[in-house]
Amino acid sequence: MERTIIKNPAVLEELLGKPSEVVSNKAIPFIDRHCREFISHSPFLVIATADSSGRTDASPRGDKPGFVKVLDDHTIIIPERKGNKRMDTLRNILQNPRVGLIFFIPNLGETLRVNGTAIIFQDEGLSEDLAVNGKRPEVLIEIRVEEAFIHCAKAIIRSSLWISDSWPSPEELPSAANILADHVGMKGVSQESIEKNLKTSYVERLY
Repeated sequence: MERTIIKNPAVLEELLGKPSEVVSNKAIPFIDRHCREFISHSPFLVIATADSSGRTDASPRGDKPGFVKVLDDHTIIIPERKGNKRMDTLRNILQNPRVGLIFFIPNLGETLRVNGTAIIFQDEGLSEDLAVNGKRPEVLIEIRVEEAFIHCAKAIIRSSLWISDSWPSPEELPSAANILADHVGMKGVSQESIEKNLKTSYVERLY
């Protein structure tokens, strides 16, 4: 079958249909009490960014539920914990402030999507509030919210993401250390050395 590239939104609507009135009107331009409650229960999010040329990135952020602080109806704060120092998200924000977030709550099918603009900043008081084990984040990400809405559970239901009976056994899972060793391809860097470093990092360098 010959491939057809679709470039016209009208063609998409003809193929997939138009959203219902409820779906068309579900986005709100602020964080209301429902969004606040959702964020307070969420231990995990994915943040999407792009650089000035449009090269995109999606990066996970996670901590105890409520690790994202809602300052007011239009502002949320994400603490930047220790990472691998690539800083893909932060570098992109410096070039292009547009961001998209999706918040997850374990065992809940629906997710919360938030879109807006971001800045990177330092604030001693806020960093102290967001400290864990006495360790404060060096920088914070502030999101000025432009849009927030609930996303339906279909993707989570289809994936059986929260159904433990569908999860593969540990023996079936890919090895991050093996993948990294092959991708890095450096002499003296083995699967075993990477696995040891990862285990140490997960125990000693989370914060």
